[in-house]
Amino acid sequence: MTHIITHPAPAVPLTAGELLPWVLFVGLLSLMTLYFVGAEQGATSLVQGNAVHEFVHDGRHLLGFPCH
Repeated sequence: MTHIITHPAPAVPLTAGELLPWVLFVGLLSLMTLYFVGAEQGATSLVQGNAVHEFVHDGRHLLGFPCH
């Protein structure tokens, strides 16, 4: 029987400059998701029609946002 021994690569710390674009991207994506789930209806609607509202309807109720 052959035994294979592997050594994991050493961890390399991330710098703030490498991490910042990902933090901004995730933050923007989170805010967009929160808007579309929580506020995309009625007077604040950016998209015409009910398509977005119906798409996120169950998620809206799951997160506690009223919509009726």
